[in-house]
Amino acid sequence: MRFVIQRVQHASVTVDEKVVGQIGRGFLVLIGIEDSDTKELADRMIAKTIGLRIFEDGAGKTNCNLASVDGSLLLVSQFTLYADCHHGNRPSFIRAGKPDFANELYEYIVDQCRKCVPVVEHGIFGADMKVDLRNDGPFTILLDSDEIFPGK
Repeated sequence: MRFVIQRVQHASVTVDEKVVGQIGRGFLVLIGIEDSDTKELADRMIAKTIGLRIFEDGAGKTNCNLASVDGSLLLVSQFTLYADCHHGNRPSFIRAGKPDFANELYEYIVDQCRKCVPVVEHGIFGADMKVDLRNDGPFTILLDSDEIFPGK
C-alpha cells in the first residue's frame, strides 16, 4: 500500500466538472493499493498518516499532527502509484490491485478515517478526476508499507 501525503492549505477533487470533495487545511492523500494489502495494513497506514507531526507549532517546528490543527483529509484513489517503469517508456500497472478489491479496501480506508478525523472527503474510485491543491511548504511524504512495515 502506498500513500502520498501532501500537506495542503486547501484541496479539491472534481469529476465531470462537479466538485465531489474539498477540504481546507489538512492532508491530500493519494492512495495506491495492491492485491496483497489487507485491512490490518490499512489500519496501520491510517494511524501513521493521521499521527504524522508535519504541521508547524508556535515555534515554527513541524511538531503538530492533523488533530492539533483541526485538519481535514481528502482521500483519492490512484492506481498509478504502482506504475512499474523499469522496462521501456510505457508504465506497467500489473502490481496495482484489481479494481473490485482495491475499491473495497479504499472504501474501508475512507470509513476508518471518518472514525478519527471530523472532516473526511474523497474522490470517486475509477473516475477521471481532476485534483486541485495548494501544497503547503511544499510538504509531500511517501508512505510505502513495504518500507515502513517490512514483512507486513
